[in-house]
Amino acid sequence: MAANNPHELWSKDLFSILNDAKVTLYSYIPDAGNKCLIEMAEASNETKTVLLTSEEEGVAVCAGAELVGERGILCMQSSGVGNIPNFLSLIKGGGFPLLMLVSMRGEYGEQNPWQYPMGQAVQPIFDAMGVMTFWVYSIDDLEKAAIAACQTVHKGGRAAALILSQKFLGSKAF
Repeated sequence: MAANNPHELWSKDLFSILNDAKVTLYSYIPDAGNKCLIEMAEASNETKTVLLTSEEEGVAVCAGAELVGERGILCMQSSGVGNIPNFLSLIKGGGFPLLMLVSMRGEYGEQNPWQYPMGQAVQPIFDAMGVMTFWVYSIDDLEKAAIAACQTVHKGGRAAALILSQKFLGSKAF
């Protein structure tokens, strides 16, 4: 991991929370917002990572993990949320629990106009598909939101998204 990475400290905290929740499978589309977390999962002997070619695959991978008694998480950027509504119908119809980590674009401080449409669509898509959302706007929100999302999924049997806002992650300069 790069020294002085601004995401390193909170990623360690989140990785610990996910370990406590017995999440062992990390399916992901590479993104700066999940990079440190994925590196930690790759370095751990207790977790596995699956590099995806599309976000839809991650929904299916996590559902499959659930069927064999494992716990997974789908890590993606907000633009990927637009790729999964049809697969979220599998989760909703089949009653599968699903934990997602979404790093946001298209909001606070965004400089790329192409990111706004999906950034604004994330919450409505999740609402339409019955996915509960837990937003992180500051470091003070992270632990409570992550624990709540894990409990919603693993104890409540629901789909939930832990959403890391751009205010939390920082906006990218172009």
